[in-house]
Amino acid sequence: MVQPAEKAAAPTIYVVDDDDGMRRALDTLLSTVGYKTAVFARASDFLERYTADSQGCLVLDIRMPEMSGLEVQKQLNRMGSMLPVIFITGHGDVPMAVQAMKEGAFEFIQKPFRDQELLDHINHALKQDAEYRSTAARRSDVQHRLDSLTPREKQVMELIVEGNANKVIAIDLGLSERTVEIHRAKVMEKMGARSVAHLVKLHMTLGDES
Repeated sequence: MVQPAEKAAAPTIYVVDDDDGMRRALDTLLSTVGYKTAVFARASDFLERYTADSQGCLVLDIRMPEMSGLEVQKQLNRMGSMLPVIFITGHGDVPMAVQAMKEGAFEFIQKPFRDQELLDHINHALKQDAEYRSTAARRSDVQHRLDSLTPREKQVMELIVEGNANKVIAIDLGLSERTVEIHRAKVMEKMGARSVAHLVKLHMTLGDES
Protein backbone atom coordinates (compact mmCIF):
# COMPACT_ATOMS: atom_id res chain seq x y z
CA MET A 1 0.00 0.00 0.00
CA VAL A 2 1.37 3.42 -0.93
CA GLN A 3 1.79 5.64 2.09
CA PRO A 4 0.66 9.27 1.77
CA ALA A 5 3.47 11.80 1.58
CA GLU A 6 4.29 13.55 4.84
CA LYS A 7 2.93 17.04 5.09
CA ALA A 8 5.69 19.63 5.23
CA ALA A 9 6.16 21.15 8.67
CA ALA A 10 4.65 24.61 9.04
CA PRO A 11 7.24 27.38 9.37
CA THR A 12 7.59 28.95 12.81
CA ILE A 13 7.80 32.64 13.63
CA TYR A 14 10.35 32.87 16.44
CA VAL A 15 10.00 35.96 18.63
CA VAL A 16 12.77 37.03 21.02
CA ASP A 17 11.99 40.12 23.09
CA ASP A 18 12.61 40.79 26.80
CA ASP A 19 9.63 43.20 26.93
CA ASP A 20 6.74 41.11 28.29
CA GLY A 21 4.05 43.34 26.81
CA MET A 22 5.59 43.45 23.34
CA ARG A 23 6.27 39.71 23.37
CA ARG A 24 2.66 38.87 24.27
CA ALA A 25 1.31 41.36 21.72
CA LEU A 26 3.41 39.86 18.94
CA ASP A 27 2.43 36.33 19.92
CA THR A 28 -1.26 37.30 19.86
CA LEU A 29 -0.98 39.11 16.52
CA LEU A 30 0.87 36.30 14.79
CA SER A 31 -1.31 33.54 16.25
CA THR A 32 -4.45 35.42 15.27
CA VAL A 33 -3.47 35.47 11.58
CA GLY A 34 -2.60 31.76 11.68
CA TYR A 35 1.14 31.63 12.20
CA LYS A 36 2.82 29.03 14.36
CA THR A 37 4.85 30.91 16.97
CA ALA A 38 7.57 30.27 19.54
CA VAL A 39 8.28 33.19 21.86
CA PHE A 40 11.26 33.74 24.15
CA ALA A 41 12.12 36.35 26.77
CA ARG A 42 15.79 35.39 26.73
CA ALA A 43 18.08 35.01 23.73
CA SER A 44 19.83 32.04 25.33
CA ASP A 45 16.54 30.14 25.52
CA PHE A 46 15.96 30.67 21.81
CA LEU A 47 19.50 29.58 20.91
CA GLU A 48 19.03 26.38 22.93
CA ARG A 49 15.87 25.63 20.95
CA TYR A 50 17.28 26.58 17.55
CA THR A 51 18.48 23.86 15.16
CA ALA A 52 19.80 24.05 11.60
CA ASP A 53 16.49 22.75 10.24
CA SER A 54 14.44 25.39 12.07
CA GLN A 55 12.40 27.02 9.32
CA GLY A 56 10.44 30.24 9.31
CA CYS A 57 11.85 33.57 10.44
CA LEU A 58 13.09 35.33 13.56
CA VAL A 59 11.59 38.55 14.93
CA LEU A 60 14.35 39.83 17.19
CA ASP A 61 14.60 42.75 19.60
CA ILE A 62 17.93 44.48 19.18
CA ARG A 63 18.41 45.72 22.76
CA MET A 64 18.25 43.06 25.46
CA PRO A 65 20.10 42.84 28.78
CA GLU A 66 21.60 39.35 28.56
CA MET A 67 22.59 39.25 24.89
CA SER A 68 21.87 41.90 22.28
CA GLY A 69 20.06 41.12 19.05
CA LEU A 70 23.23 41.79 17.09
CA GLU A 71 25.08 39.23 19.22
CA VAL A 72 22.33 36.69 18.58
CA GLN A 73 22.58 37.39 14.84
CA LYS A 74 26.36 36.87 14.89
CA GLN A 75 25.93 33.60 16.76
CA LEU A 76 23.39 32.39 14.20
CA ASN A 77 25.75 33.36 11.37
CA ARG A 78 28.53 31.33 13.00
CA MET A 79 26.12 28.38 13.09
CA GLY A 80 25.41 28.76 9.38
CA SER A 81 21.79 29.73 9.95
CA MET A 82 19.55 30.48 6.96
CA LEU A 83 16.76 31.86 9.17
CA PRO A 84 15.77 35.39 8.00
CA VAL A 85 16.09 37.93 10.84
CA ILE A 86 13.71 40.87 11.25
CA PHE A 87 15.00 43.31 13.86
CA ILE A 88 12.61 45.42 15.90
CA THR A 89 13.64 48.17 18.32
CA GLY A 90 12.44 51.30 20.02
CA HIS A 91 15.95 52.67 20.25
CA GLY A 92 17.39 51.96 16.83
CA ASP A 93 19.89 54.26 15.19
CA VAL A 94 21.56 54.35 11.80
CA PRO A 95 24.82 52.61 12.84
CA MET A 96 22.85 49.74 14.38
CA ALA A 97 20.72 49.36 11.27
CA VAL A 98 23.79 49.41 9.04
CA GLN A 99 25.54 46.80 11.19
CA ALA A 100 22.46 44.58 11.24
CA MET A 101 22.10 44.72 7.46
CA LYS A 102 25.82 44.06 6.93
CA GLU A 103 25.46 40.92 9.02
CA GLY A 104 22.64 39.79 6.73
CA ALA A 105 19.49 40.99 8.49
CA PHE A 106 16.36 40.65 6.36
CA GLU A 107 14.77 43.85 7.67
CA PHE A 108 15.07 46.44 10.44
CA ILE A 109 11.97 48.23 11.74
CA GLN A 110 11.40 50.62 14.62
CA LYS A 111 8.71 50.58 17.31
CA PRO A 112 5.99 51.62 17.12
CA PHE A 113 5.17 49.94 13.83
CA ARG A 114 1.95 49.05 12.10
CA ASP A 115 0.86 45.43 12.43
CA GLN A 116 0.51 45.11 8.66
CA GLU A 117 4.05 46.40 8.13
CA LEU A 118 5.44 43.61 10.29
CA LEU A 119 3.19 40.99 8.70
CA ASP A 120 4.29 42.06 5.21
CA HIS A 121 7.96 41.70 6.19
CA ILE A 122 7.28 38.29 7.72
CA ASN A 123 5.50 37.09 4.57
CA HIS A 124 8.46 38.14 2.44
CA ALA A 125 10.92 36.57 4.89
CA LEU A 126 9.05 33.25 4.79
CA LYS A 127 9.17 33.23 0.99
CA GLN A 128 12.92 33.85 1.09
CA ASP A 129 13.43 31.10 3.66
CA ALA A 130 11.46 28.62 1.55
CA GLU A 131 13.44 29.52 -1.58
CA TYR A 132 16.79 29.19 0.20
CA ARG A 133 15.86 25.82 1.64
CA SER A 134 14.61 24.55 -1.71
CA THR A 135 17.88 25.57 -3.35
CA ALA A 136 19.91 23.96 -0.56
CA ALA A 137 17.89 20.73 -0.91
CA ARG A 138 18.53 20.62 -4.67
CA ARG A 139 22.25 21.15 -4.15
CA SER A 140 22.36 18.46 -1.48
CA ASP A 141 20.61 16.01 -3.81
CA VAL A 142 22.99 16.72 -6.68
CA GLN A 143 26.00 16.45 -4.35
CA HIS A 144 24.73 13.07 -3.14
CA ARG A 145 24.50 11.86 -6.74
CA LEU A 146 27.97 13.19 -7.50
CA ASP A 147 29.40 11.39 -4.48
CA SER A 148 28.06 8.11 -5.89
CA LEU A 149 30.34 8.40 -8.95
CA THR A 150 33.66 6.60 -9.08
CA PRO A 151 36.81 8.73 -9.56
CA ARG A 152 36.93 7.66 -13.23
CA GLU A 153 33.25 8.50 -13.75
CA LYS A 154 33.88 11.95 -12.29
CA GLN A 155 36.72 12.47 -14.77
CA VAL A 156 34.46 11.45 -17.63
CA MET A 157 31.68 13.74 -16.39
CA GLU A 158 33.99 16.75 -16.23
CA LEU A 159 35.03 16.17 -19.82
CA ILE A 160 31.44 15.64 -20.93
CA VAL A 161 30.25 18.95 -19.47
CA GLU A 162 33.18 20.68 -21.20
CA GLY A 163 31.62 19.52 -24.48
CA ASN A 164 34.11 16.79 -25.42
CA ALA A 165 33.06 13.91 -27.65
CA ASN A 166 33.63 10.29 -26.62
CA LYS A 167 36.59 9.99 -28.99
CA VAL A 168 38.33 13.00 -27.44
CA ILE A 169 37.60 11.77 -23.89
CA ALA A 170 39.03 8.37 -24.80
CA ILE A 171 42.26 9.96 -26.02
CA ASP A 172 42.57 12.27 -23.01
CA LEU A 173 42.06 9.44 -20.50
CA GLY A 174 43.82 6.70 -22.45
CA LEU A 175 40.68 4.59 -22.73
CA SER A 176 38.82 2.88 -25.52
CA GLU A 177 35.75 4.61 -26.89
CA ARG A 178 33.64 1.64 -25.75
CA THR A 179 34.89 2.08 -22.17
CA VAL A 180 34.07 5.78 -22.33
CA GLU A 181 30.57 4.95 -23.57
CA ILE A 182 30.06 2.65 -20.56
CA HIS A 183 31.32 5.30 -18.12
CA ARG A 184 29.19 7.93 -19.83
CA ALA A 185 26.05 5.79 -19.47
CA LYS A 186 26.83 5.25 -15.76
CA VAL A 187 27.34 8.98 -15.24
CA MET A 188 24.02 9.84 -16.84
CA GLU A 189 22.23 7.13 -14.83
CA LYS A 190 23.72 7.99 -11.44
CA MET A 191 23.30 11.74 -11.92
CA GLY A 192 19.73 11.30 -13.12
CA ALA A 193 20.54 13.37 -16.20
CA ARG A 194 18.12 13.19 -19.13
CA SER A 195 20.58 14.77 -21.57
CA VAL A 196 24.01 16.37 -21.73
CA ALA A 197 22.34 19.77 -21.33
CA HIS A 198 20.64 18.54 -18.16
CA LEU A 199 23.97 17.16 -16.88
CA VAL A 200 25.56 20.56 -17.47
CA LYS A 201 22.78 22.23 -15.44
CA LEU A 202 23.28 19.78 -12.59
CA HIS A 203 27.01 20.47 -12.67
CA MET A 204 26.36 24.21 -12.60
CA THR A 205 24.13 23.77 -9.55
CA LEU A 206 27.16 22.67 -7.57
CA GLY A 207 29.37 25.28 -9.18
CA ASP A 208 27.01 28.06 -8.01
CA GLU A 209 27.50 26.95 -4.39
CA SER A 210 31.21 27.61 -4.37
